[in-house]
Parts: sequence; structure tokens; C-alpha cells
Amino acid sequence: MNPGKRASLLAVLVIAVAALAAYANTLHAPLEFDDLSSIQENPSIRQLWPPWQALSPPGGWGFSVSGRPILNYSLAVNYAIGGEDVGSYHVFNLAVHILAGVTLFGLLRRTFTRPLLAEKFGAQAWPLALAIALVWTLHPLQTEAVTYIIQRAESLMGLFFLLTLYGFVRALDSSRPRWWWTFSVGACLLGVATKEIAALAPIMVFLYDRTFVSGGFREAWRRHRWQHGWLFATWLPLLWFLFSTGGDRGGTFHFSDKAMWVGHALTQFEAVTRYFWLTFWPHPQVFDYGEIPPPGPGQAILWALPVVALAGATLVALWRWPVAGFAGAWVFLILAPTSALPATLQIIVEHRMYLPLAAIVALVFGAAAGWLGTRVVTAGVAVLAVGLGVLTLQRNAVYRSGQALWEDTVAKRPKNARALNNLGLTYYNLGRINDSIPLFEESRRLDPSVANTYYNLGLALMNAGRGPEALAPFDEAVRILPYYFKASLNAGTILMKQGREEEAHRRFAQAMRYDPKPAEVEFQVGASLAGLGRWNEANEHYAKALQIDPTYVEAQANWGAALFQLHAAAEAIDHFNAALRLKPDLPDVHFNLGLALDSLGRLPEAVPHYAEAVRLKPEFVDARLNLGIALGRMGKLPESIAQLQQAVRLRPDLPAVHANLATALDQARRVPEALAEYQAALRLQPENPVAQYNVGYALLESGRGPEARSYFAAALRLEPRYTAARDMLRRLDEAAPAH
Repeated sequence: MNPGKRASLLAVLVIAVAALAAYANTLHAPLEFDDLSSIQENPSIRQLWPPWQALSPPGGWGFSVSGRPILNYSLAVNYAIGGEDVGSYHVFNLAVHILAGVTLFGLLRRTFTRPLLAEKFGAQAWPLALAIALVWTLHPLQTEAVTYIIQRAESLMGLFFLLTLYGFVRALDSSRPRWWWTFSVGACLLGVATKEIAALAPIMVFLYDRTFVSGGFREAWRRHRWQHGWLFATWLPLLWFLFSTGGDRGGTFHFSDKAMWVGHALTQFEAVTRYFWLTFWPHPQVFDYGEIPPPGPGQAILWALPVVALAGATLVALWRWPVAGFAGAWVFLILAPTSALPATLQIIVEHRMYLPLAAIVALVFGAAAGWLGTRVVTAGVAVLAVGLGVLTLQRNAVYRSGQALWEDTVAKRPKNARALNNLGLTYYNLGRINDSIPLFEESRRLDPSVANTYYNLGLALMNAGRGPEALAPFDEAVRILPYYFKASLNAGTILMKQGREEEAHRRFAQAMRYDPKPAEVEFQVGASLAGLGRWNEANEHYAKALQIDPTYVEAQANWGAALFQLHAAAEAIDHFNAALRLKPDLPDVHFNLGLALDSLGRLPEAVPHYAEAVRLKPEFVDARLNLGIALGRMGKLPESIAQLQQAVRLRPDLPAVHANLATALDQARRVPEALAEYQAALRLQPENPVAQYNVGYALLESGRGPEARSYFAAALRLEPRYTAARDMLRRLDEAAPAH
């Protein structure tokens, strides 16, 4: 291997190892925010072949994948590898970022050896290019584009953008230029199919040609018109991708709203100024800045001053200092589309600096190297890279959980209604329902126009046992978005429980008009009726749900549960088995199947299902309890005791687990241990006559008859018809010595 190739391989290794170290703590970061609609709720990524489905992302709803087939297909690849397991998604994102860093290194190294820069930087092109690429790769401002899964839209597009330019540069000096021209155009095409900003790649290639190769726009076009023409031709498929989303990315942009144009433009001065600030001082970083009201005239001028000054300097530099002008144009042109177009939700978004950061870092370190010397600068970068890597590692720690991410966001932007709503949803999903309600209410107060906030508030109130209060938020969600069928479903459920059946069915009918899966409405109606104990009526709706969708697992499972409640265990078993054929990893269904088999005296068949429920859900106390009892009934006392002891560890506050463990220990002749468990059950349930009796019986077995008497007497006092307790007292009296 020649020295040049060894040096390049070393650079690749350094960038890769540094990036792996800085992002090592992100591989298990959960799905967040737009990840949910793009991965969990995206049916188009469920299969890789034939590829047309994955290359046809849902459009018209403003999803992150809308109009971006390559982005969508990359998610389909990850889904094929591991479903919704986040590991492969993060590995993919990190690999893309490393490749982008390596491509930037290669692009810079070749640029520094071009005639315009060779005299000053040619001899030190390798260390300077590596220094810049390393700083860019490790900068904490990149974390959102790498760690937030769906923002691979930015990083993957960025990789294709850099590859487009790299292919052009390689073609200039290659003995096989056509191969590299084709590579460049192909990368550009993949880029525009990943994110629309890649449409700027042909412009930047043309500007690069003018600056570093041809020396003028006219000469650049004369020498390479066909190559540039093919690059600009990639705008044609881009138009197709845009129109597939309705031309406005599913309502994400509002082109006809003049007030929004003005307001958005004014807020973007603050956005771009913050981006520049974070480039040089990356703190505080915020995941979601929320909606930002347009500033007043004085504040707008203050935010605009640095942006206008730098933009003006870029225009001057384009003619007088072309290299600096190219760097400035790279920054402002790439930021221009998202800064100029009036978006509905996003105002300040840190991932937009993914590509612009490269030009700023290159300009700063290139200027420093020209002033101080390349060796001094590259030595300083080694220290800086370590510091940036540490900051990136710290920033990535915020993504470790939804709770950490949204708590950090709310702490930095306490008036961000969207962040409050998402933190509330995080608490709700963690079971902290009462903590979530004030967050939803505050989010609603700050922004009363968001249907999802009302829906989340209604959901939290309903599950906190405050169903009547939940009706108003659900109705408001439907008023804002008439097609919010889940809000109609839940409102109908509440009304059903209140006995307001006519109103409930109107809500269910409204849900059915909009629900793309009407089987869900039938299922929900059935579940509502089941909650009222109206099992036969519930089964009618489960049957309708399965007629619409024979693969509806939950309907099969609930139908089986309803039949079990109706003492039709044999029929219930058929439905439980049908559900497990569709989805074999459902612990609740295995448990219910075990109960049904057990009730029919088919204990050996029931035990494997109890055991499978425990394996799938180790904290499933009821399954462990029933498994322990069943094993004891089969004479497998050591295994029974082990399961029951684990149940006690999981729920020491349940009298039944202590009582059943005590019974198993008693059968195993471990009477002192059994007595301790019976006493634990009694402490939790002192008014239970059976618990009193059990302690008395264990004491009697231990030869402590006089102590046992008081417990039998207490059991008889609590339940005068308790024959066993009366018999025990009689036996004790008969055994007592006569005086």
C-alpha cells in the first residue's frame, strides 16, 4: 500500500473511532416525536420487497418521510433487520455520519491541493483536512441530526450532498472521469429523494467549479456544461416528489398566508443568529425550541444585524475573495430554503446546521492555518477535538430516555407548549398519570389550537378515573380536527359507561367515518361494553371487528376473555389460540389461555402457558402466582416455591402471594417459613378470617396450641359460620387437660 493510501486509511480510522466514542451512549436512545409517525405508524416500511411500497412513503400529512422515498426505504431496511428495535436505526445513523465525515475529509484534502490553494496548503493538506473533518464530525451541534433517528433525513441527505461534490472533484483528475460524473449525478439524485435541500447541490457544484477549477462562471459552464446540466436535471424528479405531498409537504408550508411569510422571516433572524452562536459556543442546545412569536421592530433589528452583515460580507467576498465567498454562500444558500419558507411547526431547528457547519469550520481553520501555520492549528485541533467529543457525549446523554429529553427541553424552554405536551405524554406512558395532567393543561393554556394536547389531556383524565372531566377535552379535539377518530372513540367509551348509549353511538359512528381501520371502532365499542360487564353484546362487536380484519389480534384475545367470563372456557380457548397464532408473544393471552385450560381441569396444558407468560413478562405477578400454585398442585414443590417467592419479591403488598407461598412451604414441611408468610398475609389483611385461621393452623403445627387458639377464635368472630375454625377450637378444648 502506498503512503498516500495509508494516510487516507489512517484518517478514516481516526474519524470513525472518534465518532464511535462520542456516540457510544446513543445506541439505545428510544424513538421520539416524529420517529413515531415515521416508524411505528408507517405501514409503508413493513416490507422491503417488492420495493415499491417502501419507495412510496405516505404523503399529504406532513410526515418527515413524505416525498422522500430514499429516506423511507432506509427506515424499511432497519425495520427488516429488527422491527422497532432502535439499535439498528442508530447504527445506521452513525454509519452515515462517519461516512459523511470521511467524505468531507476527502473533499477538503483534494481542494487544498487545487492550484488556487496548493501553494499555501498543499504540503499540509492531509492534516488540515483531517482536523476540519474531525471538528465537524465531533461538534455537539451535529447530535440532533445523528441521534434523533428521523433526522437522518438531514445527515443522509448531507452525505449524498458531499458525495455529489466529491464525485465532481474526483472526475476532474481521474483517468475515468465518466464513472465519477455518473457517480456525482447518482449521488445528487439519491440526495433529492432523501430531502429537498439536496436541490442546492448542483448550485454548489457549479460555484465550486467557478471558484476552484475554472475561475469564472462562463468558463465553468463552457468546460463542464453537460456535467452541470445533468446535475440540474435532478430537479425534475424533485418536483415529482414535492407534488406527491400536495406541493406544500402535506400542509407543512403555508405559501398563501402573507402574515406567516412575514412572521417567519422575522423569526429567522433569531434562528440564524442562534445557529452561528451555537457553532462557536454550543450551549444551551435545545431539542425543540417551540413556536416563537415574531419579534418587535427593535428586537428584530438586533437579531438581523449579524445576519445581514455576514450575508453582505458573503456577497462582497464572492467577487473579491472567492474562497471565503464560496464558504459563505455554502452556509447561506443551504439555510435559505428552510429559513425563507413559512413552516407550520419548525422555527429554530439545530439539525439544519449539519452541512453549513462544514463551511464555517473549514473557513475558520483554513484562515487560522494561513495565519498561524498548519502545524500549530492541527496541534490545537487535537485538544479541541477531545473537548468537542466530551461535549457531544454529554449532549447525547440527554437522549437516553424520553423523560430526560423532554425534561431538558422544558427546563430550557418552559413556555414551549409542544415540549410540555410531549413531557406530559412521556409521564403518562410511564404511569405517572397525575403528573402528566398539569403539563397537558399548561400546554393547552399556552397554545389552545392543538388537538393532540386536548386528546392527551382527555386520555390522562379518563385513566385517572375522571371520565366525566375527560369528555370536554375529547370533544374539543374533535372540534379542531373532525377526523380525530380516537378522541371520538374515547368520548363514546365514557358516555357508554355513563349509560348515555345514544350519545355514545353517535360518537362511535363519527369515529367510524374517519377511522382508516373501522375494525378498531368495532373493537373499541366491544371493549366499552365489556367494561360494563355486557359480555354477549361485546362479543357481537368483536365478531364484526374480525369480519373486517381477520388478523385483529386484540379482538380475538378480548373475545376469548369475554367467553371465559361467560363460563364458555372451551370456546374461549379457541379464540386465545387464534390470537397466539397471529402473534405468539402476548403474555396476557398466554395467561388467559392458561386460566381457561386450568378451569377445565387441563392443568398440564395450562402450566406451559403460565410459564410462557412469565418468560415474556417477568414482572407479571398474577402469572407467577398461578404458575406457582399449578406447580404445587402437580407436586413440584421446589419449582412452585421458587415462583411464589419471586411473586412475593415483586408484590410484597399482596396478601394472596404470601398466603400461597405459605401453603407451598407448609406442604414442603418448612413450617416455620410457612408461619412467617401466613403472618405477613395477616398483617396485610387482619380482617380476613381465612388469614387468621391459617396463622392459627401453622402455630398448631408448630406445637404452639395455646397461641393458635386466639387466631381460631378471631377467625370465628369475623365469620361466625366458619366451621373449620369452630372445629379447631373444639379439638383444642378436647385436648386440653382436665382441671
